[in-house]
Amino acid sequence: MRELLRTTDPTVIAFATALLAGEGIVAFEMDVHMSVLEGSIGILPRRLMVGAQDIGRARAILADNGLGAEIVPGRD
Repeated sequence: MRELLRTTDPTVIAFATALLAGEGIVAFEMDVHMSVLEGSIGILPRRLMVGAQDIGRARAILADNGLGAEIVPGRD
């Protein structure tokens, strides 16, 4: 799995997951339960992971839908 995006905004995660699911890409959200440690104030980012074979296509899908600023840079 490769890290696709990182954000503190849960709506971005939900939107990105829905976009990817619509294209048949399985995404896995990490750090969901970190709010227990941070006290639910939203300072720790959540990460969205996808399979290595889907990372390039997933980046393109998110960038085409206005989420380019949230994408973690990296090699394809």
